[in-house]
Amino acid sequence: MANVVQPGQGVVMKLTIQRDTFIRSINHVMKAVSSKTTIPILTGIKLTASEEAVILTGSDSNISIESTIPLEDEEDKAVVSKPGSIVLQGNFFAELIKKLPEDHVEITVDERLTTTIRSGASEFNLNGLDPEEYPRLPKIDETRAFRIKTDLLKDVIRQTVFAVSTSEAQPVLTGVNWEISEGSLSCVATDGHRLASRSVSVEESSGESLNVVIPGQSLNELGKILDDDAEWVDFVVTESQTLFKTENLLFFSRLLDDNYPDTKRLIPTESKTDVIVDTKAFLQALDRTWLLAREDRNHVVKLNILENGEIEISSNSPELGKVFEKVEPKSLEGEEIKISFSAKFVMAALRAIDASEVKVSFTGAMRPFVIQPTEDDSVLQLVLPVRSY
Repeated sequence: MANVVQPGQGVVMKLTIQRDTFIRSINHVMKAVSSKTTIPILTGIKLTASEEAVILTGSDSNISIESTIPLEDEEDKAVVSKPGSIVLQGNFFAELIKKLPEDHVEITVDERLTTTIRSGASEFNLNGLDPEEYPRLPKIDETRAFRIKTDLLKDVIRQTVFAVSTSEAQPVLTGVNWEISEGSLSCVATDGHRLASRSVSVEESSGESLNVVIPGQSLNELGKILDDDAEWVDFVVTESQTLFKTENLLFFSRLLDDNYPDTKRLIPTESKTDVIVDTKAFLQALDRTWLLAREDRNHVVKLNILENGEIEISSNSPELGKVFEKVEPKSLEGEEIKISFSAKFVMAALRAIDASEVKVSFTGAMRPFVIQPTEDDSVLQLVLPVRSY
C-alpha cells in the first residue's frame, strides 16, 4: 500500500516500474501470445495495476500465463499511482520496453485508452485495447493438487518433451503422458520411433491418481519460464485444464482429450546384449558419424559389435564417402549384434541423460533398444532400429 499514490485527473491507470523486472515478466507472458490467433485481442498483453501488484497476462487457445510483480517488495520494483488495466499489442510492446534507455518506465493510460510510455528522453503514445474484452483466465477447482521441486520438474520436461511427435496425424502423440499414482509421477513421450520416460516422486494433497496428456508445446514453454528462485511448483489438474503455480506465476494449459497408447508393452523386459559405454565418448563418436549420416533422410548409422568386443559405428554417403568410429565399451555381455538406427534420435537420448555412463540393452537387430544411466532406473530412453543391414 505504501507504493500507491493519488492520481491526477483524466488518467485511468498510471505506474512506474523497473525496466529489467518488467522485461522479465513480459518475456514470460509472451510465450502465450500468438500473432496467428483469430481473436485480435489475444495478440496483446493485458497489463493490470492494482494496490497489491502489477500483473501481466498473455493467452492463446492452448496456454495462458499470468506473471505477478508484487508491490510489497524491498526493492520497490513498481509504484502504482492509479490502479487500472490496459491491453497493448504484444510483440511491439515487448520490443519497445527492451529498447527503452533508462532503468525505469512510466506508463500512463487515459480515458480513451491512449497509453503513454516514458523512459528518459523517450516518449511513445500507443493505442490500447479495452481490457474488459480480454478473456478471463480459467477458474480451476484445486481439489486435485500436487507439488514438485522446480529443478526436478525442469529435468522431467527436458528429459521427455523432445520425444513428442511433431505430426498432427496422431494428435495425442504431440503431448506427454503424465500418470500419477501413490505419490509417483511417470512421464512418457513417444513419436512412434522413439520413447522417453522419467519417473519422480511428487507430493499430493488429494490422494487421487490421474492420467492426462499435456501438449509438448505447453511443457516446452513452461520449462523456459520456470525460475530457479521458486523452490516448488504446485500443479492442479481438471478434466480439460492443468495449472502450474509458483509464487508469482500462473501457467494454464489445455489437456489433449484422447487416450494415450499403452507404451509399457514397447519396453523390452529382457535383453540379449548389454553394453556399458562412456556417455561422452559414445555421443562424440555418433556426432562425427552423423556428419555423413545427416545427408540421409533417416540419419542412419550402423552399430556393429566386433569379435574383439569393440563397438564399431559407421555411416556412408554415396556423394561424400564413408566414416568408421570405434568405441571401447566399459563392459559387454551377451551376443554380437549388428543394428542400424537414427543417429539423431540416439544423440538426443544421450543428451537427455545426466550420467557419465549409460547402459545400452539390445534384444535384436529389428527390436527396440533401451538406453539408461547405469546408476538410475528412473530415466529410460528407447529407440526403434531401422532396416539397413
